[in-house]
Amino acid sequence: MSSKVMTMSQAVGKFVRDGDTVVIEGFTHLICFAAGHEIIRQKKRDLVACRLTPDLIYDQMVAAGCVRKLVFSWAGNPGVGSLFGLRRAVEEGVPRKIEVEEYSHFGMVARFMAGASHLPFMHLKAFEGSDLPKKNKNIKFIRCPYTGKRYATVPALNPDIAIIHVQRADEEGNAQIWGLMGVQREAAFASKRVVIVAEELVAGDVIRADPNRTLIPGLIVAAVVIEPFAANPSYALGYYDRDNAFYVEWAKVSKGKAGMDRYLDEWVYGLSGRREYQEKLGAEYVGKLRADDRPSGSVNYGF
Repeated sequence: MSSKVMTMSQAVGKFVRDGDTVVIEGFTHLICFAAGHEIIRQKKRDLVACRLTPDLIYDQMVAAGCVRKLVFSWAGNPGVGSLFGLRRAVEEGVPRKIEVEEYSHFGMVARFMAGASHLPFMHLKAFEGSDLPKKNKNIKFIRCPYTGKRYATVPALNPDIAIIHVQRADEEGNAQIWGLMGVQREAAFASKRVVIVAEELVAGDVIRADPNRTLIPGLIVAAVVIEPFAANPSYALGYYDRDNAFYVEWAKVSKGKAGMDRYLDEWVYGLSGRREYQEKLGAEYVGKLRADDRPSGSVNYGF
């Protein structure tokens, strides 16, 4: 097969379109800030941004005016507090008013599961006694035809594009993840287009030698972007650590619109891409976050 490798600028320019439903998934680590920054740089508009836990990158995308609607299950600066860019958009309409559509964590997981399974909805044991169904009319209830019990349902979610950050991939898009996992696989299979962003490009032989780590197969992938350090200030297990200090500092930077705008001007619009971003951070900063070597051993796949 021909190589699917392209730059982040090319991938976002080709596959993220104004008005798209977009998901940038990752759980604690592998949150692709580089993709979000490129979406901001290219001034994509009217996006429906979906994610279980909107992180700082969605706060930045909202503040940059890229998002018209947020579909999520929890929104905040993990371990710190509010997402002030999101709050300004919802409460004050700055820079624009956005819609919000809220679910529980598993409600969002179930939406991706239904989308990946080509089913119209998914049922779950949740939302009884919750006020969410009063606020979100997409949450409905049905009776089980076998037991007569009542279950909540959520509609399938089929994004136009999923951007998934992984540790390594080959040029065909076969992508491997290890460590904490979220709904990357479900989001990828539910989406119409998939862009893989990898820390490292490896040969197909490497992927085939360790098949259990291949979470997303190349046959559903449209593009592969090789972008080391793309998840910072989030982390990529085995490559670099989370910058906890940044998350704390973000509460101060983003609390006012002026501080948020200064950050976007300096760290997003003012840079051409992740390479300049790393250079601006400096070798000392990047070096402090670099992961040490803790190999997990090997397994025998022989017959």
